[in-house]
Amino acid sequence: MRSGVVLQGVDTPAVFESYVAEIERSRFDHLWLTDSSLHSRNPYAYLTLAARASSRLRLGTAVTNPLTRHPGITAVAAATVDEIAQGRFILGIGSGDRPLEAFGMRPAKLAVLEDSIVAIRALLRGGDVDQTSAGFELHDAHLRFGARSDIPVFISASGPKTLELAGRVADGVILLAGLHTDGIRFALEHIDRGVEAAGRSARPHVAVFAYGRIDEDEQAALAAARSIAAWFPQTAPVYCELAGLDRTLIDEVRRRYTGGEFQEAAAAAELLPDEFVRRMALSGNQERTVAQLRGLAAAGVDSVNVFPLGADRMGTVARFRQAFDAAFGARTEALAR
Repeated sequence: MRSGVVLQGVDTPAVFESYVAEIERSRFDHLWLTDSSLHSRNPYAYLTLAARASSRLRLGTAVTNPLTRHPGITAVAAATVDEIAQGRFILGIGSGDRPLEAFGMRPAKLAVLEDSIVAIRALLRGGDVDQTSAGFELHDAHLRFGARSDIPVFISASGPKTLELAGRVADGVILLAGLHTDGIRFALEHIDRGVEAAGRSARPHVAVFAYGRIDEDEQAALAAARSIAAWFPQTAPVYCELAGLDRTLIDEVRRRYTGGEFQEAAAAAELLPDEFVRRMALSGNQERTVAQLRGLAAAGVDSVNVFPLGADRMGTVARFRQAFDAAFGARTEALAR
């Protein structure tokens, strides 16, 4: 089991760099930066800062998309950050989400997402690429500098078709499925279908993103986690049904939360039962978090990455580290040695 932290570029460069240093000192394995168009600072610039402020962390986008960034531009950005980070970069990519609406765009079709991954990999391998997709074109395109040819590509996925695509072609899956084992097992089954269809020998790395807040004041933790819980009825309702949420309530949350990022879902989130919030997000104390982590490990995921919400985000990161060590201490220390 590996651990990681997911941040948005909402802090000043100096503050962000101090967070990176703290995250590395705390023995996390991964650091991910969101790519949310106008909502936060440029992730590739901040990942460059992270590369300079760390020596061990694996650094990734969480996630870019093939629409706001042409795959050729993404290949250059990935290769550049990877070179600065001396081989520690992971390209996280997905179809895009509601922030695309500010640009008059809708999420990319799965075929465009797959085509973009094919193009990026071909460019990184040093090939001359001629490719026409529904979303982009490349004509006799090639990188004019050296790049690592095997930069890992992780696909962000929640729906069955995207999960199966990830199982077929990705090096890893950024899994947005809540934290309850019924949802995780549903997602893993679809990833495995893709693995089987492609004749691959093993499942790609499965990285669960765990949004929320960890606090001994469980009401404060619940309040911070409600916004991401309201994201699921809008974007991935199948996990709500698996978590036991009534269909009429799912529809009402969808009606009240019609756009924007998950932080803008406060009114709709108030409709959600506490137990549902707990099943979808980190929303309790240390003891509850340890139990969630052990459940995720038992379900078969490879890493859990905390996305801290609400006040005292780095406090949640520190408490997540403590819970992780309590859940997997002996194995974690052995790996560290």
